[in-house]
This record gives sequence, C-alpha cells and structure tokens, in this order.
Amino acid sequence: MSKKVEKIALYSASAKELKLDLSDDLIIKVTTGLGPSIYKKDAETVSCSDSSELDTVKKNFLQKKLGLDVSDEDMDTAIKKVCEAMGSSNRHKYRALFYALLAKEFGKESIYD
Repeated sequence: MSKKVEKIALYSASAKELKLDLSDDLIIKVTTGLGPSIYKKDAETVSCSDSSELDTVKKNFLQKKLGLDVSDEDMDTAIKKVCEAMGSSNRHKYRALFYALLAKEFGKESIYD
C-alpha cells in the first residue's frame, strides 16, 4: 500500500470517527491536491489556536484556491465552524479534512473535479 493510500485511509477513518459528512471521493481529491505536504507532520494538520496559520488558510486556500470573494468575517465564521466540527480537543485536525469541510461549506467542491 502506498503512503498516499495510507494517508487517505487515515483521513477517511478520522472523518467517519468525527462524524464529518465528507465523501471519500472529496477526501481523495483534496488529499491529492495537497501534494507532498501531507507527509510533513507540521503541515499535515491545522492548529485552530494559531491565528497566523488560520490567516494563511484564508489567504492561500479560501481566497487563492477556492477563489472566494467574501468578507473576512464570513471566512472567519466558516473556519470557526470547521474547527468546532473537528472538535476542540482533537489534536489531529488533518488539513485534508479541514480543507474539504471548508470547500463544502462554501459549495466549492467542484474545484476538485
């Protein structure tokens, strides 16, 4: 089994455990889109308590990747909602799941087609 397939299996299992309403297809596409960053321990997860990291999520993912043109407040609200969905005590907020939830939140899953 390749390392990528192992990561996808881990993310899918985590999504099911957290009762996140994400399809395996979207998880696969988002994971593939993240490229080699999924193999770096620090880059693989998102820290909801790190404001600079959340700003990077806004700029690099929501604005650049998804092409969103919404207020900072709307982006912050969506990010907070995803943080809560993944659980405040969850130390493994995997970036692939985080991004998949944000894409779904804004109805932008088609960006991965």
